[in-house]
Amino acid sequence: MTYRLFIDDIRNPASPDWVIARDSATAISIIETNGCPDEISFDHDLGGDDTAMLVVKRLIELDVAAAGAYIPPHFHFNVHSANPVGRENIRALLTQYLIVRLGG
Repeated sequence: MTYRLFIDDIRNPASPDWVIARDSATAISIIETNGCPDEISFDHDLGGDDTAMLVVKRLIELDVAAAGAYIPPHFHFNVHSANPVGRENIRALLTQYLIVRLGG
């Protein structure tokens, strides 16, 4: 399934062709059910103690378990969070993983 995933507890995506997840559990369920999206737009803070870092970590776990075949080569992500530390944490973890996975 080709789709784009928008993870945010409050905001809506700019266009209606995104699948929306309002919390990490829903986002993880969508990813586990439908496979990795072509693109993910992350908010960090998802209400209470919930953050999108749980989604990033699960995405990496799924990719490691699939020997690097879960996240597609054309995968793209952005972080639209207003939380500067959370934004950088998501960006850094996922970027570093993808660099290592691709062999540097």
